Amino acid sequence: MLAERQADRLPSVAAAVVRDGEIAWSGAVGSADYESNAKATPDTQYRIGSITKTFTATAVMQLRAEGKLDLDDRLDEHLQVTNGSPTIRRLLCHLSGLQREAGEMFVSGKSPTEQELIESMTELEFVLRPGEQHHYSNLAYGLLGQVVAQKTGRPFTEHVDERILAPLGLRRTTWSPQPPKAQGYLVDEFARTVWKEPETELGAVAAMGQLWSTVDDLARWAAFLAAGNDDVLDAQAVEEMWFPQLMYFPDDWMLGWGLGLMLYNHEGAIYGGHGGAMAGHLAGLFVDRKTKIGAAALTNSGTRGDMEMFAGRLAAKAGEIWPPAIEPWRPESEPPEDVRPLLGRWWSEGNEFVFWWEEGTLQAKFINSPHGRGETTFERDGDGWRAVRGRERGERLRAENGRLVWAGYAFTRAQEPFKA
Repeated sequence: MLAERQADRLPSVAAAVVRDGEIAWSGAVGSADYESNAKATPDTQYRIGSITKTFTATAVMQLRAEGKLDLDDRLDEHLQVTNGSPTIRRLLCHLSGLQREAGEMFVSGKSPTEQELIESMTELEFVLRPGEQHHYSNLAYGLLGQVVAQKTGRPFTEHVDERILAPLGLRRTTWSPQPPKAQGYLVDEFARTVWKEPETELGAVAAMGQLWSTVDDLARWAAFLAAGNDDVLDAQAVEEMWFPQLMYFPDDWMLGWGLGLMLYNHEGAIYGGHGGAMAGHLAGLFVDRKTKIGAAALTNSGTRGDMEMFAGRLAAKAGEIWPPAIEPWRPESEPPEDVRPLLGRWWSEGNEFVFWWEEGTLQAKFINSPHGRGETTFERDGDGWRAVRGRERGERLRAENGRLVWAGYAFTRAQEPFKA
């Protein structure tokens, strides 16, 4: 697949596949730099552009975990801005309505300083009402980087280095290029020649797309995005990043957005991650949270690469090669004495539910769920139970007088009309 992709007029392509937290495969083809005749390898650094936003979102979620902010705080609670104030959550999922860029930095070639960025807030435009619909905004992530800096009392880049990159061992992920690195190119569409592209420093908006990385490091990052890491951000907080905040195409649920994550629906499997683009570089990173199989793909061409879709296809292909293992069934241990009376068929509002014990947990299923998925997992909560995954998550379940009461509804052993 790499050779075929690179042959479509790309200087080089590098890619890696991760499975269960380990790199299962990586490779590279083509030239990292025509002038020095350097060949691309999996250890070659490329610019990853907006994949940086997944690191920024993780840093914001760390602040939330530490109680330093709430996702529904308004921006002006943490930065001195005067021209409207969307919430942190809306900034994370591109629902803020803010204009796309921090001024015209991609016209002038001049990146803003921190002071210039904050001062520019008096002149920026809300192109949509906050919450109205998705509008991608690099400016939003530049401002989130400033929130991290303000709440931690140090530069945003230092926080990411110490609290995210170092604990995960991402040594080849850096804010400026470190050799061996790929020279970015623009490929002429008709002459089939190449131009070298500049390596723009993003200054105060580094949080939107400054990072460089390798496919091996990004594969390890994909493993984190699939499962979390207690030294960085626990699994529960990472799971919240996956929860859809909006659908990009409301009439076609192919692409959604979580908190800093793009969520692609590919044949019913959801792949989370991000794409990236900077002058002379394109990047893609996606992972299936259920199978923990993902892929990263990078090229040193600013056009034709479509690394987002290429990474997604690699991850899907890897999922076909390594399908989930089918565990042989074994008898369970006898459930606790107070669990046995809960098991079996129950009825509520004329609908059938089944409760069973599996691997030490109480499970339930809405048999004819109109949405096709009616499973629930419970954990003990005082003298009853609480749904911790699936249908009616967060709601309590208790047994009383030969029936169950769950989420405000009564469950009986036989189908029967409502009785007050």
